[in-house]
Amino acid sequence: MSFEQALNTSLAAAVGDDQALVAELRGAFLESASRHLEGMQRASSDADWREAGLRLKGLAASFGATALMAVAGHAAESRRGDATALGEIERALTVLTI
Repeated sequence: MSFEQALNTSLAAAVGDDQALVAELRGAFLESASRHLEGMQRASSDADWREAGLRLKGLAASFGATALMAVAGHAAESRRGDATALGEIERALTVLTI
């Protein structure tokens, strides 16, 4: 099962069979995840970097996005501005938006 299917199944289990609501929640998840990534990209301190990474990890966990959760957790523990960590998050988000 793809992540998209898993996310939609998870959301449907939480809110019922209302496809419009599932789509709205999925969109809100992706928008919020993108904002947390932007927060990491703009982080001016190690604390800001870690906080944005942990917030993204928590968001991913609440939606069952385990791959995103793992890379966000790893990024939160890496050095601020780590290009490899940011790239992993961007790839994970790309997979979610396909």
